[in-house]
Amino acid sequence: MSSNRRLAIAEQMIARYNAQDADAYVALMTDDACEAGYRGAVVREGKEGTRAGLKAMFAEFPENRAEIITGYELGDFAVLHERVYRSANAEPFEVMSVYSFEGDLCSRVEFIR
Repeated sequence: MSSNRRLAIAEQMIARYNAQDADAYVALMTDDACEAGYRGAVVREGKEGTRAGLKAMFAEFPENRAEIITGYELGDFAVLHERVYRSANAEPFEVMSVYSFEGDLCSRVEFIR
């Protein structure tokens, strides 16, 4: 695996998230991937659960987007510091997202907020 490959994949996931393309986003994930709070409860289970959860969120927040502040890669992990905007009028919030990988596919995303 070339240097920073996993970081580039995490950045692709954010680009697909910002395009509100849940199908393209989950195409970069393993079938049993999940999204969860950091060391906590799973909020979206499996590729299909993640797809459904994202589609629901995009419907609720049609202006939703994330801006990458900085990113890092170490081993099978990528970490992004993100600023998330739900709408033009809402106060943005920051999150650290930890992406775990199995090969070139993301197997878990954990959010620190």
